[in-house]
Amino acid sequence: MELRAEKRLPGWPRQTQGTSKGGPAGKILRAADFSGLTEEERRVRANDREYNEKFQYANNCIKTCKYNIVTFLPVNLFEQFQEVANTYFLFLLILQLIPQISSLSWFTTIVPLVLVLTITAVKDATDDYFRHKSDKQVNNRQSQVLINGILQNEKWMYVRVGDIIKLENNQFVAADLLLLSSSEPHGLCYIETAELDGETNMKVRQSLPVTSELGDTSKLANFDGEVICESPNNKLDKFCGTLYWKQSKYPLSNQNMLLRGCVLRNTEWCFGLVIFAGPDSKLMQNSGRTKFKRTSIDRLMNTLVLWIFGFLVCMGIILSIGNTIWERQVGSLFQLYLRWDQAVDNVIFSGFLSFWSYIIILNTVVPISLYVR
Repeated sequence: MELRAEKRLPGWPRQTQGTSKGGPAGKILRAADFSGLTEEERRVRANDREYNEKFQYANNCIKTCKYNIVTFLPVNLFEQFQEVANTYFLFLLILQLIPQISSLSWFTTIVPLVLVLTITAVKDATDDYFRHKSDKQVNNRQSQVLINGILQNEKWMYVRVGDIIKLENNQFVAADLLLLSSSEPHGLCYIETAELDGETNMKVRQSLPVTSELGDTSKLANFDGEVICESPNNKLDKFCGTLYWKQSKYPLSNQNMLLRGCVLRNTEWCFGLVIFAGPDSKLMQNSGRTKFKRTSIDRLMNTLVLWIFGFLVCMGIILSIGNTIWERQVGSLFQLYLRWDQAVDNVIFSGFLSFWSYIIILNTVVPISLYVR
């Protein structure tokens, strides 16, 4: 199905009359022509990295890890202090560092807090290390890429949009590819999509008849077709685009696509044109960014801690009011023997300091249930 002109980026040249049997009209765009704009359609020219790089498409390197050496400490601490219990004990620790109100040693709070933060950080760092290791393993997989008319082994991370890739039986698909030709009659090939949708049965994909004859590298090296298609999205069962080649245009559908994460089965070999790479592939669009996960138990614990802390504040207010009344009526009789600190010059301020002292003394009302995720 041909894309309508309304879906073009602002500033892209429209097709002029008489181009329906030819390639897309318009001059080669510069990166500045669409800088800062949202991609609404994608233009990919086969065997022309220079042209495709003008659009600044994502490369085929993926990243599923959450941290690096620089961001680990601040980001991990930010995530951990989203737990209300952790924030509560940090607040309590700050109060215990103020001599005028502290009646307990700060050591009793900082030890369990640091211990739990450290254990959780080590656990998160270990999980992220394995993500880094998995990313490195996937990015370093080898793929046969047609470069200057010669098939060369290239790491997945160096595959670019517009490259032509050769896949062999039982190989993973490196990126979202437009199937060009295969070893099977009529350009058929069989894939397993277990990593995409969990289905283990074989699915059939078929190339366009016009490209199914491109079975050797010499013909593929001269292939200069251009694909205009939808922007990256997470719809696994839908693809809409048009191939322009040899003064003609051919509609494309999901039946012509091999998606990243699929495995080629029962097919000796096939060739495909990279349309979406790395984070733009449908597999990565569905996986999304690795986020901090919070379970229903975590949310319940946060709510309970907030209610208990509210109860603690109410008790602190009641006790501080009682302290203020006692200081006004009785406490003044003890000034001769037990004077106030120099900073305390009235009963109101004394009651205010007593409120925070009671918060510290009664801190065990909130159980020290600092949970390790």
